[in-house]
Amino acid sequence: MEETLKAVGQILLQALPTFFLLILLNLYLRAVFFKPLARVLAERSEATEGARKKAAESLDRAAAKAASYEESLRSARSDIYRQQEEVRRKWRDDQTAQLAEARSRADVAVKAAKAQLAGEAETAKASLESNVRSLADQITQNILQRRVV
Repeated sequence: MEETLKAVGQILLQALPTFFLLILLNLYLRAVFFKPLARVLAERSEATEGARKKAAESLDRAAAKAASYEESLRSARSDIYRQQEEVRRKWRDDQTAQLAEARSRADVAVKAAKAQLAGEAETAKASLESNVRSLADQITQNILQRRVV
């Protein structure tokens, strides 16, 4: 068993330089390879997150601008509709005023025509009354002359 222990001791003694080499290689790789790699990956992740944040902010700003444009369009449309409604209302009021004026002129013309007709009727009645008496006298004379003959 002593030989086995000596052999194991010999193997361990021969393995010590390899063990130290592996520890040194581990330290070297950590310092030269893994730390810079971790730093680059962290920078990359930070840059990616920064770009994502910037993109999200940009999308938010674009959405806000789009909403602002939509609101201004809505406002402009409502102003146009309001102006159109005012023009229509003025047009209706003008038409109503013109119609009322035309009706009043027509009423005045009808009243004048009625008055004129009434005057003409009175004149015709007066003329007929004077003609009736003379015609009645003529008829009476004609009838009396025929009986006498």
